[in-house]
Amino acid sequence: MTPETLFYAVAFPVLGVFLGLTYKGIDRRISARMTSRIGPPIRQPFWDVGKLLLKETVVPENAVKWLFNAMPILAFASSMTLLLYIPFGILKAPLEGYGDLIVILYLLTLQSLAMAVGGFSSGSPFSSVGAQREMVLMMSYEMPLAIVIIGFALLYKSFSLTTIASTPVWTMVSPVAALGVVLLFIALLVVTPAELAKLPFDIAEAETEIAEGMLAEYSGRNLALFYLSDAVRGFAMAAIEAVLFIPFTFSYVFGISLNGAMLYIVESLWFLFKVLIIYIAAVTIVRTSFGRFRIEQASRIFWVHVNLIALLGLALVWLGVR
Repeated sequence: MTPETLFYAVAFPVLGVFLGLTYKGIDRRISARMTSRIGPPIRQPFWDVGKLLLKETVVPENAVKWLFNAMPILAFASSMTLLLYIPFGILKAPLEGYGDLIVILYLLTLQSLAMAVGGFSSGSPFSSVGAQREMVLMMSYEMPLAIVIIGFALLYKSFSLTTIASTPVWTMVSPVAALGVVLLFIALLVVTPAELAKLPFDIAEAETEIAEGMLAEYSGRNLALFYLSDAVRGFAMAAIEAVLFIPFTFSYVFGISLNGAMLYIVESLWFLFKVLIIYIAAVTIVRTSFGRFRIEQASRIFWVHVNLIALLGLALVWLGVR
């Protein structure tokens, strides 16, 4: 492991929390502006976490206490581990070569499962309904996500994000396969708000219907951990999409040769800019433009429409690499 990668392994999970909360603040600010509101300051998520950490952690009387308290820790740990599989700018991922996209799929699923199990273990009817909805949604959107991963495995013969980032997909595919990659990108963009439990797919939480659903009984430190997990997962999901579909470096796009510390600084800022663009496109604009779907509507969208788009994209990729 190089010194740069070692530094990344230690620093990026901490930086990931900061970036996740910052992007969450930017998302709320832009969403407010889109609906003619002033909105909270970008630093508001930091205040929210701080306030939650100072509050008392209440465990319901009917809850399975050890499971109820363990799930926020599991969700936060999985989101932090997820960051270690993502190449940051030109830095290699610290866990590159240890499963990569396959493990990423499991880690994303693990976070949703942790919230669902936490909801079931709380003993609250609102949380149980929210957990049931989350399980239905997971069974709906995980298949197109898996299809996207299979498509890139066909192209690169590898599950490594660092390998994928080193050779932009658009420079190595035929026109037919490129159309397939575009369809896979569309499918993943639709999956993103569902994976992050954002409108119009926040059916498992639905504050106005089931009082925050799975998180109805969580408070204090436990709720803060879920909040941080959500923020980090949002940044990580957008970062993964940037690596898969917009891997071009600043030097490649603008034809500028950089060296030394300036190379790392510029490429890191360029990477964060790409992640922000995807975050706004896949999360902010979507959740501001659409109302909440019903559970059967969301399931139909993924099982029928998104799956068809993803499968068609996979077929075109397969034809293009034969």
